[in-house]
Amino acid sequence: MTAKTDAVLNAPFGSVFAPVMAITRWSGDRFDDPSVEPLRPLELHPGAHVLHYASSIFEGLKAHRGPEGQTRLFRLDRHVDRMRRSAELLCLPPPPAELLTAMIAETAAANRNEVPDPPGSLYLRPAMIGTQADVGAAAKPPDEGLLYVVACPVGDYFTGGIRPLRVLVEDEAMRSTPGFGAAKTGANYAAALRTVVEARTAHGADQVLFAPAGDVQETGASNFLLIDDERVVTKPVDGTFLPGVTREAVLILADHLGYTVEERDVSIADVLDWARHGEAALSGTAAVLAGVGTLVYRGVEHRVGSGEVGPNTLRLRKALTDLQIGAAPDTFGWITEV
Repeated sequence: MTAKTDAVLNAPFGSVFAPVMAITRWSGDRFDDPSVEPLRPLELHPGAHVLHYASSIFEGLKAHRGPEGQTRLFRLDRHVDRMRRSAELLCLPPPPAELLTAMIAETAAANRNEVPDPPGSLYLRPAMIGTQADVGAAAKPPDEGLLYVVACPVGDYFTGGIRPLRVLVEDEAMRSTPGFGAAKTGANYAAALRTVVEARTAHGADQVLFAPAGDVQETGASNFLLIDDERVVTKPVDGTFLPGVTREAVLILADHLGYTVEERDVSIADVLDWARHGEAALSGTAAVLAGVGTLVYRGVEHRVGSGEVGPNTLRLRKALTDLQIGAAPDTFGWITEV
């Protein structure tokens, strides 16, 4: 392990930035030619739409260092598709797929020396914001803004590496408003933040599993899966939560490895019953596949399986990470080398 990789693995996730970014301006539905330039602060008018009306979307994907030093982007096309859908949901002009793909790839290539050795990676954050100065525009989308991509060399999302997580089950509050949960926008994360902070303070929880009226959906930052020796169970994509690219990959890998994949509604009672014998995990670009050791519901702790990260969760996580870093063949066409 190099000194650079060691420093990244010990830094809080997303707090270290690579030196090069890509950026372009948009007006109406027209995007300027992007530039790749040194990382720099953005200049915003105090009346910028994003600061008052949250016209903001983003994506998160990773580049991994391959066995021969190559830079490997994971499922670039799916992240581009999802960002374009987020733009539609926030009434922003969807960036042309070719433009967004090129900006992400060029940012990864320009920062190839910042990609840490495994288990680290380069986290890429494309973002789009409305910059039009108009504090009277609460009822209309901005006509102009910025699209940019920054990058962060990262280690594990959760401090302490691979360890069993402690998750509070919340059966009243919603993470997002109905029909808006599928957008990757800061407003959804802001809506969940107070509940997550309170859960951390009161219960020592790493995350909150939102299950309004008993309908298990997702946590504040990840999708939720139930796993055992034979099955992987998760709620079907229905617009109430983010359609995770990692979630989709885990389900495909699980099917490939012989698990029965069930996408169906799951109740809190189902989850607590499953916890007696099975495993639970959070999936996401940042989290990868993180095992849950304890669920806290209405003040009562429920151990999940053995209370440790389960063997099936570790098996699926390894299958995913081996493919990402090139230790296993890319039989699904998920890798883009830059």
